[in-house]
Amino acid sequence: MNLYCQSAVVLACMTVTVSTLPLAGLAQDKSVTAAAALDEATISDAYVYLLGRAVVIRQEQADLKEKGIGYNVIKYNPIGKPLEWVNPNLDVTNNEAWILVDDNTPALLEIPRIEGRYYTAQILDEWGEVITNINPRNYPQHPSGKYALVAPGSNAEIPADAVRIELRSPKAKMLARVELRGDPEGAVALQKRFKLASLGQPKVTPALPMATFDNAKLIGVELFDNVDKVLASAPDVSPVAAQLQAKVRDVARLAADPKHRANIDNLLRTKIIPAFQKYSVAEAGAIKNNWIGTTVIGNYGDDFAIRTAANYVGLWANARHEVIYFVTTRDADGKPLDGSRTYVIDFPKTGLPDEVVNAYWSLSVVDVPGFVAVPNRLNRYTFNSVTPPKSEADGSLKIFLAPKSGPDVPESNWLPAPDGKPFSLTFRTYVPKDIVKRGDWFPPAIIPVN
Repeated sequence: MNLYCQSAVVLACMTVTVSTLPLAGLAQDKSVTAAAALDEATISDAYVYLLGRAVVIRQEQADLKEKGIGYNVIKYNPIGKPLEWVNPNLDVTNNEAWILVDDNTPALLEIPRIEGRYYTAQILDEWGEVITNINPRNYPQHPSGKYALVAPGSNAEIPADAVRIELRSPKAKMLARVELRGDPEGAVALQKRFKLASLGQPKVTPALPMATFDNAKLIGVELFDNVDKVLASAPDVSPVAAQLQAKVRDVARLAADPKHRANIDNLLRTKIIPAFQKYSVAEAGAIKNNWIGTTVIGNYGDDFAIRTAANYVGLWANARHEVIYFVTTRDADGKPLDGSRTYVIDFPKTGLPDEVVNAYWSLSVVDVPGFVAVPNRLNRYTFNSVTPPKSEADGSLKIFLAPKSGPDVPESNWLPAPDGKPFSLTFRTYVPKDIVKRGDWFPPAIIPVN
């Protein structure tokens, strides 16, 4: 199963730092404290920081287990397979690949000429930080053609007609997207013209071992096993990496002692992990209309907690200039979204989503806690700029969320919700305008109907 997604935790303008992070403010509880030498805040910071890398390792393991998939091999994901992906973006074709290089061996990426529709080739490092997006906005002189992906400091020879792009470690992840724009066949034809190949035989370092875990039951104290190899496997650009890695090693030393290991695991599972999960879906950014968002996305600076939350909720989040995401699990009254109820999102004619994007917008529904699409008889999982709901007579736009359509829920404007189960919404704004990037725009509140 493909565990990645193209969305993330989402946006606005509030920065969450270590000092304000709810996880670091947990009260001391002597019944579960591992040892006086390490307080709860230290264990929490270490866990949240390292979990961000563990989610990427988990994804590398899962990706490379797939038949026919290896390093420098593009997987051309078929369109229309939402039930197989976490928090799927169904408005685009999706290509993905693990890039592998060494000092003497670059990889060569080829991108076809694409006009009249959104596209990007997003390159990320092994912590989930965006290295670059290859598209006309960032490479106006080279929007298509050849790109040589090289190891840090490499002097390897590359083709004369290729743009040199230096990675941060021997491995990177590529996600390439081409907007469907009402022409899925044309988009798929372009999708298949993306090419990636190694210019030699790079030295292969297998994905690191990692205890099995999923989003519903996160890894516990086992996260602190083998930390030296994990931390050495990929450099971290975060300016607070050094002090956080020191905390990780301190906790790892304590966790190796049988006298403390069970206590640390108990603390993680009873307090730190539940607090982190709540933070990820309800607190990781600014909140307006009970939508969560943060302009700290894709490139996180010292906001390691938001980075880990983004990896947890939707791995491979893109940078804010490319896309800004909003997510919510609550209605206008602050109550959890319930798939047995009916809700409406009402965009006034002076505040339509088309007005805040330079590319396109989309809204999708996923369940909680798996963040997977909701099966329904229409096979409808999203609305977007190209296939929007029907507008009202006054020019406004209403989107209904409900387990079924009916007299009060027109099918043309109905986005199916999981009957009787909690769910989450993701609103994507691709190439957002300044009003979104400043954090001055959020989607309307989700209003319960009767």
